Amino acid sequence: MKRLTTAFIVVVVASASLIFLANHLNASQGMGGSGTITVFNWGDYIDDELIDQFEEETGIRVVYETFDSNEAMLAKIQQGGTSYDIAVPSEYTIAKMAEDDLLIELNHDQLPNMTHLNPDFMDLSFDPGNKYSIPYFWGTVGIVYNTEMIDDIDFTSWDDLWSEELKNDILLVDGAREIMGMSLNSLGYSLNTLDRAELQEAKAKLQTLSPNIKAIVGDEIKMLIGNGEAPVGVVWSGEAADIMYENEALDYAVPEEGSNLWFDNMVIPRTADNIEGAHAFINFMLDPENAAQNAEYVGYSTPNLSAFELLPEEVSGDERFYPAPELTDRLEVYDNLGREMLAYYNELFLEFKIDLR
Repeated sequence: MKRLTTAFIVVVVASASLIFLANHLNASQGMGGSGTITVFNWGDYIDDELIDQFEEETGIRVVYETFDSNEAMLAKIQQGGTSYDIAVPSEYTIAKMAEDDLLIELNHDQLPNMTHLNPDFMDLSFDPGNKYSIPYFWGTVGIVYNTEMIDDIDFTSWDDLWSEELKNDILLVDGAREIMGMSLNSLGYSLNTLDRAELQEAKAKLQTLSPNIKAIVGDEIKMLIGNGEAPVGVVWSGEAADIMYENEALDYAVPEEGSNLWFDNMVIPRTADNIEGAHAFINFMLDPENAAQNAEYVGYSTPNLSAFELLPEEVSGDERFYPAPELTDRLEVYDNLGREMLAYYNELFLEFKIDLR
């Protein structure tokens, strides 16, 4: 009996040691724990040097993963399996995630650098009181074009895209809200419409644009336009700024009918293992010097007023990316359309893409 008891104790001790070792390895390898955070962000949407700096300053290791659409990000978080501590969804997705209880309420006391944020970008309709989210970047949807390849169109109107001289010249970002919204705006409708007749009209108008569309693409749109493989693209403003930096022949315009004013915000998903570390990361990214460095690297507009003041004049004074109120007053923030209506937008956009093949 004593031998059996001794053997049992040995097994228990060995098992406990293995469990401890497994937990230690998981923490050190990005599987959760106080020494690690897992960040889920858009591709090419942070200066890698800031990740290194955060790790050095805090001792917290960052595991960084990317997604290419709000829908893909949302599906991954809904499925579980990965303990994401930070995600960076767009405004309408934030509202949906809050509605579905997928987010943790933020502790503003742990985010003292919130004081640097522009009040105009706080307390917005998709997250009153910033209960769940903190602004990361903002911008518009518009048209980037090569002035050396297109010299007689200035794209003051969405309808300019339908010009016959642009046959097989236009690249579109692969986003249902962006492209359906573009067509809706060209018809004078809200890009948040719930009217199915207006949406059918928008899809029908998109189909008439087909001869001018070269492709619907993802992140490669920057390379294709930057290299002159297509002279026109419907893109987010930050994408435009990025490729314009590489190619001085490019320009960017937001058509007069209006467009989208979008926000990407940092949130803490309910999957988080390291809530304290997640708050530390958000506060670090809100530091004015870090936010300015990130804005210069990424090319998108910063919501951080103190960071804005640190930017070079050629950046902060560029009204194409920091537009005046007379333009922003014509822009709309995406609403959370609800599961059924969002599915309808996606369905119409998918049908449009299939018809292009």
